[in-house]
Formats: sequence, structure tokens, C-alpha cells
Amino acid sequence: MIPSLRLAALAATLGLVPACSILPHSEPVDIYRLPVTQATANAAPLDWSLRLNKPLTSEALAGPRIAVIPQGDVISSYKGARWSDPVPMLLRNRLLDGFQRDGRVPRLSADDSNLQADYELAGELQAFQSEYRAGAQLEVVIRYDARLVQGRTQRILASKRFEVRQPLNDGKVPAVVAGFGAASDVLARQVIAWTVAQAQAKNQ
Repeated sequence: MIPSLRLAALAATLGLVPACSILPHSEPVDIYRLPVTQATANAAPLDWSLRLNKPLTSEALAGPRIAVIPQGDVISSYKGARWSDPVPMLLRNRLLDGFQRDGRVPRLSADDSNLQADYELAGELQAFQSEYRAGAQLEVVIRYDARLVQGRTQRILASKRFEVRQPLNDGKVPAVVAGFGAASDVLARQVIAWTVAQAQAKNQ
């Protein structure tokens, strides 16, 4: 038996089929970044530094899925769509961008660089999803438990829960993503104002 026929016979005996017929075809995925609409301000710089840490979160929110709660306590995700980064990094970078645009705290860093700072902003991300409420009303929900920590001692100086709800009129993914952008803008403004006020109070 010639080599090619011998290989064909062996493949038939083992039940092998070409690899292209058994590998599943991957569905196309749209990758979304978090929209930003906050304008850049020209504020007087403050003399302390701040490091932003990625928030802790549940396993359901730790990846790049765009989460949705269609009913009850069921957490699902939008098919064929995901965020450009895991959600904790996405939110940290959004807050970092917000502080940079605000301009009052120019000495900024992120936990990836592990640079020492006067203060650290940390916390837990409890919600980052769209939800269908009673009456089929769809809204984006972001819930963030923030902590301002002294960098040198790691002592918690202040803490606060922030919750933003952004109603949506369209359940399609681009509209949902735009809703996340609007909600994160509101959250960023609130967190920045609170952080600056708390840190300034400690510096007086």
C-alpha cells in the first residue's frame, strides 16, 4: 500500500475528519469603548497626588462582557458585543480620564504603575449593567462604593456609595453603550468632586 493510501486508511479507522469541519466558526464581535462627553476644564492645580486603583467586583462583571439583567436576578450579556477592556479597567480609566479633563489633580497615576501617591482612590463596583425594570423600562445602572485611602498608611479616610441610573429609550447595543457613556460621565463628576473635597479637607 502506498503511503498516501495507508494514511487515508488510518484516518478512516480512527474516525478522523478534516479540522476545518470540526472547529466552530467564531461569530463576529463588535468591540465598544466607553463614550466620553465631559469637557476639559481649566482649574487651578492642587498640590497633592492621587493614584486610581481598579475597583474590585464580582466575577460576572470582571470581564469585558456588556452585562444586562433582563428580569429578576438573571445576569446575561449582549450577544456579539463586548467592551474594549475588562469592566474594572474600563471604569478606572474612565475616572482617570475624568480627573485629567477636570485638571485640578494633575499628579495622577494608576495602580498598574504602582507609583507612590499621597492618596489612593479604591473601592468596589457593585453594578455596571443595563436593567429592565417594571413596565419594561430599560436603564443603565452603575453602583460604585468608593474609598479614599491615605497612600502612606493605607488608612481609609472617607467612603461613599455612588449610584447612577440612566434611562434608555432604545434597547439596541449602540444606544445602550451611549447610555453607559452618559451614566459614567455623571459618575465621574460626582466621584471627582467628592474626592477633591475630601482630600482638601484632610490637607487643611
